[in-house]
Amino acid sequence: MKENQTRKSATLADVARLAKVSTATVSRALTLPHKVKPLTLSRVEHAVQTLGYVTHGAARALASRRTRTIGAVIPTLDNAIFANTTHALQKTLDEAGYTLLLASHEFDPEVEVRVTRAFIERGIDGLVLLGTSHHPSVFRMIEGHHLPYVLTWALDPNGTHPCVGFDNRAAAIRLAGYLLDLGHREFAMISGITANNERARERMAGVRQALAARGGRLPAKRVVEKPFTLGAGREGLREVTDEAGMPTCVICGNDVLAIGAIAECNARGIAVPQQISITGFDDMEIASLMTPGLTTVHFPTAELGVYAANHLLERLAGRNVEPRRELPVELVVRGTTAPPPAQRESGRT
Repeated sequence: MKENQTRKSATLADVARLAKVSTATVSRALTLPHKVKPLTLSRVEHAVQTLGYVTHGAARALASRRTRTIGAVIPTLDNAIFANTTHALQKTLDEAGYTLLLASHEFDPEVEVRVTRAFIERGIDGLVLLGTSHHPSVFRMIEGHHLPYVLTWALDPNGTHPCVGFDNRAAAIRLAGYLLDLGHREFAMISGITANNERARERMAGVRQALAARGGRLPAKRVVEKPFTLGAGREGLREVTDEAGMPTCVICGNDVLAIGAIAECNARGIAVPQQISITGFDDMEIASLMTPGLTTVHFPTAELGVYAANHLLERLAGRNVEPRRELPVELVVRGTTAPPPAQRESGRT
């Protein structure tokens, strides 16, 4: 037989012997490298590369009852705002010796069920889900396997599930209240698609609630639901201005929709904010770099990823952890909002 077919795989003991350390030190270097002295870590890494050693994950999982993997299921990979949370989640888990497995469901509950089942079959130690609206079978699988999990980006209104997130309705109420204080009464909204997305539903509900509290309303003909794309933002702006007249302000379900709406205004010669005010949600980096800058709501998305990771790590360590953590949001006022045209004109006379 050929040599590469008969050669035995390197073992943990082989790595320890070559690196001149104990097997326990090798194990620690491979799983918690930040807890090993740099010189020792360098020797272990050199031995691993020289021998071509690969940890036998299945055997380690059987011995420890842990795979040191965490699954995260997010709505889509095509949204930069989720990347901030995912990056912070992965970095925090990696520092603790865990690997993040990532999947997306594209807002399809059946796909979410399938990828969640696949993660559990692979033996993940914990699970991160985005939002609070999930197929009942997702929770049945989680509970049936006693799997530590945490919901993110939203807060469970019933207090049933552990969660780390934001009060999207309160954020929308605050944003709409700011526009009302400026004098706006003619509102339109380009919302994200609300089906299977409680964050979009809560933002729309918050806008309606704020208007109702001041005796106003959001007419159905001035509300459209669109996917979170720039093109959809442009399309939405055309729909709420062409068929419903010209509102004085448009609240968009996220920054991407808002940027698309502003692009459509620029193409049609509609001055922002002189003729129409436009706002978003999320406070993406580009929101502050635009001219004028986008008025939006800032969500601490990176902090969210850190808190979600630490929530699971604490639970996996057998420690008590706060089941519900609300992170603060901030209204960021920039140049795309101003008092409505009629009020500015009356203020000059």
